[in-house]
Formats: sequence, structure tokens, C-alpha cells
Amino acid sequence: MRFSATSYDFTEYVRNDNYINGEWVDAPGRERIDVINPRYGKAMSTVPMCGYEEVDAAVKAAEAAQPAWANQPIRERAYVFYKLRELMHRDVEELTWLVSHENGKTYGESKAEVLKAIECVEYGCSLPNLAAGTQLDVSRGVNCQVVYEAVGVVAGVTPFNFPIMVPLWMIPQALVGGNAFILKPSEQVPLSMIRLAELFAEAGLPNGIFNIVNGGREVVEALCDHPGIDAFAFVGSTRVAKLVYGRAATSGKRALALGGAKNHLIVVPDADLEVTADNVVASFTGCCGQRCMAASVLVAVGDVDHIIDEVAKRAAKLVPGEHIGAINMDASVDRIRGYVDRAEAGGAKVLVDGRGASGDDGYWFGPTILDGIDADNPARVEEIFGPVLSIVRVANLEEAIALENSSDYGNASAVYTTSGDVARKVMNEVSAGMCGVNIGVPVPREPFGFGGWNDSKFGAGNITGWDGFRFFTRPRKITTKWAVQSDQTWMS
Repeated sequence: MRFSATSYDFTEYVRNDNYINGEWVDAPGRERIDVINPRYGKAMSTVPMCGYEEVDAAVKAAEAAQPAWANQPIRERAYVFYKLRELMHRDVEELTWLVSHENGKTYGESKAEVLKAIECVEYGCSLPNLAAGTQLDVSRGVNCQVVYEAVGVVAGVTPFNFPIMVPLWMIPQALVGGNAFILKPSEQVPLSMIRLAELFAEAGLPNGIFNIVNGGREVVEALCDHPGIDAFAFVGSTRVAKLVYGRAATSGKRALALGGAKNHLIVVPDADLEVTADNVVASFTGCCGQRCMAASVLVAVGDVDHIIDEVAKRAAKLVPGEHIGAINMDASVDRIRGYVDRAEAGGAKVLVDGRGASGDDGYWFGPTILDGIDADNPARVEEIFGPVLSIVRVANLEEAIALENSSDYGNASAVYTTSGDVARKVMNEVSAGMCGVNIGVPVPREPFGFGGWNDSKFGAGNITGWDGFRFFTRPRKITTKWAVQSDQTWMS
């Protein structure tokens, strides 16, 4: 079921069904909703809204397939990801256009996502070397060893903003670890997973090891509740992350849920003008601001008007549809506009106004910069998830750090400076799990793990990297003794 688009021209795709035990399965009697191309505001496919029955069928298929998969040597499980990497490179253009059409990103942003997804696959290829375990002779004739084993059937729920990358944050670690995986992609962007399922089959993954159940809240709750699912991972809003983390943990699962963000970029007077202006604009407008690592607040320390003027100048030149993609849905445009309207009515100065943006026939909002935002303004406190940058002015670095740390969130924080001392102070004192110096989107790349602090994450560890592998496996400690010793220890 290849996707035929090679440009932004509207292109329909096949209807989406569930993928269970290696087959596409209809969901008769279930409501189907449209999958909208945000650039045009027009349906390019449909997706079924399923529930517990379909989740149960996927669990049964996964339970039947998982033991044989787990019994394969880890290098054989990883070999599937070597092959998947080759196939994704082969089809990189097709995958890029599919992400662009279902999500609304520009071609460049979509290709960057696909290439980052391939990096995640490459990390899966490396796991046999990383997961070698350890062993040690802890006493005379006594050896202790640690091996990592699958937990069983695991599940993941992923958001609309990265249709192919975020699922691949989870899947390599889970499958190379020996588990079977059930995915519920966002009902807004389920189409990239059609191709991923087909590529997995082409790469030789056995039936039942990767399954897809489509839907909304009912499927998420079923994944949290089902007794056959042993681990549950989630990426989405903080409100939902907190709820599903509690629900999954209460049902006895290990759970990890990533939530939202309100990322602060601290700009001090000695910041490099070119580096800062270019980077801040890229941070708050990239992916139309619809990413949990996007800049939301610029904390202006002292006199940095020359930098703010340059940021505004560059942001104003971005053309919707060419340099900046579409918003995911019409309701999101209204929500974003509401924050800007209320901030302006409260006295904020609109330096760059994206409320009149238009591209094709779909959902658009241009780069917007609000100056003079109070610390308690909703535009500073709440996650907007759009290309809106709120500027809060403070007198010194201590006030800037205090403002950052007053946020309920703790995903990312950055500082723009040419001073190592300033950078060290901010990196040591801000309350955020992912931090950047002169980098406005400080996403840790493999093998480093992705995960914030505070209300940006619920559960222990990170969702990618080695922490992700540890989350989807459990360590077995084996202590052995073969020789008969002439003396005794407490282990005799």
C-alpha cells in the first residue's frame, strides 16, 4: 500500500484498519473518522475507533507469538532492525511525503523526522552489544550474572506531532528486548504506521510481534486495564499522561508517561546575535511549534532588545506553507488564537502577528511574538502548542532562573550566552530534564535518553536510549556455584 505523493498536492490514501497477527483487520460496527490532511483541511483516509474487543484480540495474538520471539537470540531479533533500516532508507522519500501529508509538516521537517526515526532503529541494532550484561566472581567459586529478559506483551500510545519517530522511540527497545508490542497511534496520524507495519513484515518480523489497534480514549483505557499487557508507555499531554500513568500503574503494569512542556529560553546581553536569533526562531516555529521541545517563553535578561528585534525580523519573513507547516486541526487554530487575543487584550505587544496566516485551504497560524508578558499570564504558564513565543522581561539571571523554575513543567530549558560561567549556573540550577547552551531544541540524540522532569514526565527513567531498553525488560540475577570449597562463606 505505497503512498504515491511526490509533492504537496493533495493525495488520498488507503483506509486504515487494525493490524493484528500480520493481517489487516476491519472493525465492523465501529465508527470511522476522517484522517485529515491539515494543509488542505480535507480527508485523505479514515480510521476506525475501536475498543476493548480489538485490544483483546491483539493481546491474544501477541501472547501466542511472543514466547518464540523471546527465545530467539538477541542478535537475531536485532537483525530485523538492520533490515528495517535498509528498507526505510530505500523508501525515505515515500515516508517523508506520507508524514507531511498526514501531519502538515513541511517536506524538510518531515524528512528530518524520518531520518531521526532511522536513528532510533539504528539504536535498536546496537542493543545486542549494549545488553551483554555483567558477571563477576563474587566469592570463591561463586559467580553472579545479570541478564535482561522480556516482560511479555507491551503497549505504547503515541501523539500526532511525530507520526513515525515517536513510535520508534519505543518499538526497537521493546522488540529487541524480546517483547511483543501493541501500538495505538494518534487517530489523527495513523497512516505512517501502515507503511511501518508493512516494512516490518518485509524485514522478516514474525506475525503477532507488532500489532496496531486504532482508536481514541476507549483503546487507551483498554491498554491500561488489560491484564495481558505488562508494560505501558505514553507520549502526549500532561493532563492525559498523569491519568494514564495512574491507571496503568494501578492495574499492576510498569508505566512511563511523557507529558507536555513550557520551555524557557534565557537570553542574556552577551549572547551571540546571529546564533541566538537564528536558533530561537527555529525553536519556536519549527514543526509549527507543535512539539514538546519547542521554545514557548523567551526570558529577556536586561537589555537584549537588539536580539529580540532580530528574532522578530526573521520570524516575520517565514511564509506559511513554504517555511512553516500547517496546524494539526481547526480547533487548535482557534485555541492558539485565543491565547494571543487574550494576551493582547491584557496589554501585551504583538511584535509579529500570525493570526491572519493562510497557506492552502487548511489550518494555518503564522509565527507570533508577544512582548511584555506577565509571569502569570496564561501565554507564559500554559502549553500553547503553536508557533507563539512569549517574552518575559527580568532584571537579572537569578530572576530568570526563578521564573523557569516556577513552571509546573520541566521538559527543556536553554540559555543563550558566550559566558561559560553563565552557562554553568543555568545548567546547574534550572529545573528541567533536557537543557541546552545556545541550542533551543536540546533533544538528546541516541544513545542519550529522552525525558523531562516534574509534570513533563510520570514514571522513572527515560523513554529512549538505554533507559528505554531497561523499561521494556527485567533483569534476572543468576548466582551459580559448581566447585566444592574446602572453606565456607555465608553463601555456602
